[in-house]
Amino acid sequence: MWHFISEEISKSINKDFICDDIREISSGHSHKAFKITDGRSRYFVKTNQKSYLPHFESEIDGLTHLSKAQLFRLPKIICSGVVADKAFLVLEFLTLSEGTTEDWFQFGQLLAQQHQTQTQNMYGWQEDNYIGLSPQPNKWNKKWCQFFAEQRIGFMLQLLAEKGKNLANIDKIVAAVFKLLAGHVPVASMLHGDFWSGNSGFHKGLPTLFDPALYYGDRETDIAMSELFARLPTAFYEGYQATWPLDPGYEYRKPVYQLYHVLNHALIFGEHYIQSAQAILKNMEQ
Repeated sequence: MWHFISEEISKSINKDFICDDIREISSGHSHKAFKITDGRSRYFVKTNQKSYLPHFESEIDGLTHLSKAQLFRLPKIICSGVVADKAFLVLEFLTLSEGTTEDWFQFGQLLAQQHQTQTQNMYGWQEDNYIGLSPQPNKWNKKWCQFFAEQRIGFMLQLLAEKGKNLANIDKIVAAVFKLLAGHVPVASMLHGDFWSGNSGFHKGLPTLFDPALYYGDRETDIAMSELFARLPTAFYEGYQATWPLDPGYEYRKPVYQLYHVLNHALIFGEHYIQSAQAILKNMEQ
């Protein structure tokens, strides 16, 4: 496998690359990840069963479109493909560091600029993609309340039901989300889609993003995700607010935006997140 991947890298960079050091590294729960080098150049490689190639292709698509904003330092796409029974994705290896207060303030400014300037007239994306290992539908819709109620919360509840986890009356929850968001007509911003501390960082002081689940939607969903598991440093939110302040209604909508990711984690990881999801859903059904 590694000989083939080395050849594909060589073709992409137009010079010989033969990896002589392969080290598996931690990279979440979705795929196996490796740092490979020939002593001069280093690359980040993800692998999984060949059926996961569409996941890697969606990641390439997301990184490609994020790069058009020319705001964040993104890993360069090297190559992808299938060898034997494995799919692989090769990216530039970025050494990440912790940011200073000033770095995080700039990060918030840049995300606000992305949300403010990279926009569409409808919500969704030109193709379906993935949120972690889960499918994410993105059919274009003119109504945000309908898009989020049906293609985010309703769809995730349906996936859970298909795995025998019937957490709530799907129609009732979809109607509740629709009602909660009715009248809210946000700018359709280009979103990272899975924005948290594990998918962001700094490379040589430059704010960095990776592992997107890109679509166009309410910018508040990116901010809500950033507050769900491990809130980012305060300076990030100060930088965002200084550039494009959030509407006061954000705090009212934040729980339902976070619910999407709680449901996804319930789908992937099970019990603890199922209990969290049930507590939120119970309040919504009342």
